[in-house]
This record gives sequence, structure tokens and C-alpha cells, in this order.
Amino acid sequence: MGNHPFTLNDKLVLVTGASSGIGRQCAITCSRLGAVVVLLGRDENRLSETMEAMHHKDRHESVQIDLCEFDRIPAMVKNLTQRLGMISGLINCAGVSTTLPLNALSVDKMNSFMETNVFSALNLTKYVVSSSNFSKEGGSVIFLSSVMGVVGAKGKTLHSMTKGALVSASKSMAVELGARKIRVNTVSPGVVETPMSKSAIYSRNKEALEFVKEQHPLGLGEPEDVANACAFLLSEGSKWITGTNMIVDGGYLAK
Repeated sequence: MGNHPFTLNDKLVLVTGASSGIGRQCAITCSRLGAVVVLLGRDENRLSETMEAMHHKDRHESVQIDLCEFDRIPAMVKNLTQRLGMISGLINCAGVSTTLPLNALSVDKMNSFMETNVFSALNLTKYVVSSSNFSKEGGSVIFLSSVMGVVGAKGKTLHSMTKGALVSASKSMAVELGARKIRVNTVSPGVVETPMSKSAIYSRNKEALEFVKEQHPLGLGEPEDVANACAFLLSEGSKWITGTNMIVDGGYLAK
């Protein structure tokens, strides 16, 4: 199994937003594929719930942290690598979503969403890929974006702004880090059934929910669908893929 291109055996992988939804499933999937996983999230109780679902849970760690506390990040990353070894993978899943018309936006809202969805991920990535923290053999960094980073929809200006920023930024990072064999990609899901999507406006209305489902020829996604794509991009099976935005949307963009 050690030579299988899709194994994550003994790779040290950090997963943000690991307390629920897609981030939680990414952590679980990576653990099943042999990775040593560090769960990062703000809610200690929910991180514990994720840990209980991990394969060989004694191998893994969780860190309760708000990634928007930017000054805490360098020491946190250094502490992990000093104790656990060099990092081989990072999945940036932490983020928030909303539906707001343009006339409801404010500079404070825009700054808050950019800080949570973009700045925190880029800041963490900066320290993770430092030559003193990241594997000399290279590895993979993944940003969770969205189909709304590629196409538009009413009320999604704020969400699209942040997710599109991740798609664009990852391409430049891929070029910059390629010489060190660090691959950088985004994964852009359609609507996935998670606690976040279940709290969305359309989920409160049966007709609206049916309309959203109809926009996905294969139906709504599950966290496993996205986690499997992320696991592939972490593995050596994707060693010649970088600067790409992988669409995982059940056919949403095929229309």
C-alpha cells in the first residue's frame, strides 16, 4: 500500500474548518487514507466530535484556534512541526457564506468576509509552506472555493468575491511554489448537504429547495464527494496537477 499513488500514508495534513461539514469529512477521509491529521477549528466541542470519528484517532491532534487571530499562527504552526515533523498537506476549509443583495452590503461586512474566507487562509498558508515547516519533498495545498467563485447568482456578490479571490490567488501561488514541488489547487463544490447549507435561506422553503436540487443533475452533494476530491489532490496521484480549480458540482455548471 505504501507505493499506491492514492495513499496518504504518514503524511502530516492540516485541515481547517474541521469541526463540521466538508472540513470534518476531509479530516476523516484523510485519516482513513493513512495521514496524520491536525484538526483546526474554533469550536473545541465539535472538534472533539470530529476526532471521535477519525480512523486511529490516537495518531491525530486538534487545535482550537480562531484563524483570524493572525498573530497566533506562526507559533502554532512552528509548535506543530517541532513535535510532529514537516507538513505535507493543507486543506483550507474554514469559511462562512451568506446571501445578501448588493444594496445590503457594507464595508464592514466585506472586510469581515474577506478576513474570514481569504485573509486567514492565505496567512496560514504563508507559514505552513515556509521552508522550515513544509516537507522538502513537496506536497499539496488546497483551498475550498465554490462554483459561486466561477459563476454568479442573485445575492451572492459577497460570497463570490471571496471564493473567486481564492481561485485567482491559488494560481499565482502554484506558479510561485512549483519549484519546490508544492502544488496549489482549489476545489469548487456546488451545493453540498452540510449544516451550513441547511441553514441557508433556500432550505427554509420547499419550492426553493427543490429548485436548487434541480440545478444539480446528479442531485445535491455530500461532504464525502468533496473530501474525496481533496484527498486525490493531496495524493501523489495528482503530482502533475497544480493551479487548477477542480469543479465538484454534480453537473451544476454543465447546464
